[in-house]
Amino acid sequence: MIRIAICDDEAPARAYLASLIRAQDCPCEVVEYTSAGDCLADCREIDLLFLDIELNATGPDGMALARWLREGDSADQPVIIFVTGYERYVFDAFDVGAFQYLLKPVDEKKFAQVFARAVAQIGARREKPARTLTLQWAGVSRTVPLDSIYYIESSNHKVVLRLKDGEFSCYGKIRDLEAELGDQFFRVHKGYLVNLAYVEGYSRTELTLTGGEKLLISKYKYPDFVKAYLRFLKGGTGL
Repeated sequence: MIRIAICDDEAPARAYLASLIRAQDCPCEVVEYTSAGDCLADCREIDLLFLDIELNATGPDGMALARWLREGDSADQPVIIFVTGYERYVFDAFDVGAFQYLLKPVDEKKFAQVFARAVAQIGARREKPARTLTLQWAGVSRTVPLDSIYYIESSNHKVVLRLKDGEFSCYGKIRDLEAELGDQFFRVHKGYLVNLAYVEGYSRTELTLTGGEKLLISKYKYPDFVKAYLRFLKGGTGL
């Protein structure tokens, strides 16, 4: 059972999202909030939060709510999907670790794709404790949760982790990380090791990540990438 919350001050918007959620093939419990305050006041745990950014002007907006939630216990962090009518907030959304950013009016097909990926990530999180990766460079050690990594890039004998909150570089070989990270990540190109949880779409030549960044796919990697990605969506792999 997936616990889902919708936080939006407009009743028609909440009703539409609720109908889209219930149309998916997923057992879930849906609760609705009209404000950030109502959401914070309810102490029940949430797996997935559909959050409007411009909530009632008399209270905190959705971005403030997301920041408050991110300050809490990392074990109880919901997957956040922003649903808004404005594109200008997209970069702020990913600063607070949003999983996806949907524009109103929400397209049903797009919603189904994003919902499936979010549920897959929630399922993976439940099945296994959060995995981390520890790297060192210039005397600095950093441990990062795997679900905070969008992708890893190979560059001049270094690896660069592209993270939700920036990036981290260290000396190393991408093939060593490929072997260590396992099936949650896939090497789509000699220079890119991608977290499948953040693949939003793909063609034969490139994939699109959450946030809109595009990466090349090697023609030799494409068939195996498709198989790995479909296995991930079906819940066969996880963090």
